[in-house]
Amino acid sequence: MSESCSGNCSSCGSADCGSRTQESLLAQANPGSRVGKMIAVVSGKGGVGKSTVTALLASALNRRGSSTGILDADITGPSIPKAFHVSECREATEEGIVPAVSAGGVQIMSINLLLDDETSPVLWRGPILGGAVKQFWTDVIWEDVDYLFVDMPPGTGDVPLTVFQSLPIDGVIVVATPQDLVGMIVAKAVNMANMMHVPVLGFVENYSYYQCPDCGKRVELFGKSHLDQLAQETGIPILARLPLDPAVAALVDQGRIEEARVEALEPAVDRLEKL
Repeated sequence: MSESCSGNCSSCGSADCGSRTQESLLAQANPGSRVGKMIAVVSGKGGVGKSTVTALLASALNRRGSSTGILDADITGPSIPKAFHVSECREATEEGIVPAVSAGGVQIMSINLLLDDETSPVLWRGPILGGAVKQFWTDVIWEDVDYLFVDMPPGTGDVPLTVFQSLPIDGVIVVATPQDLVGMIVAKAVNMANMMHVPVLGFVENYSYYQCPDCGKRVELFGKSHLDQLAQETGIPILARLPLDPAVAALVDQGRIEEARVEALEPAVDRLEKL
């Protein structure tokens, strides 16, 4: 932060101020929370399987013996509760909100856990959306969580900005797909993380291929991947390439995502354990 900084970030035009690291910008966790590492899972656009990747990472680390949680920051399009078959928080007290817990022990907080009808739309403007996400950190009691994943909404708008400025993010996982267009949009997400001084841990490419269950042949349904070029240009590693798997999609629809075993994701899980 420069010597001439007024401390008012809302009127600051500097992209590389570095003031995110100042304690005054970070929201304080609920006094009852105990969180180790906080990982944001981002994408440049919707429909790339970001929430599925978030759920798979949290479930895989949980099976390895780490305590995990998911803060669903996608307020207008939450899908985490359905994937884990949870419908409401455990309780709300004066000390804070106790998140839902999945069958496998993953702690979950999402706007859908607070709505009377999960199909009701959330018609809020940007500042209110950002405020709700911040409250999922300040008002929710995260109980001894080793890894807290933040399932981000797509793009680089108000909510991602709030998360990067207000939550103590330790690293970012960027979810992409093979198409060149997605690669361009993914670069925007990477650049945003860099501008906010948040380290990008690596890429996870989803829908990389479909493997025939009969002959084992791999088919690149979305064409040859363009992610290698972006990885080379940015120096960010590709941690995993995930297949298009109807079985995983079925488990998500049934609320049984924790039963999914995606071997291709294991290198990404290994990377997180090294933090």
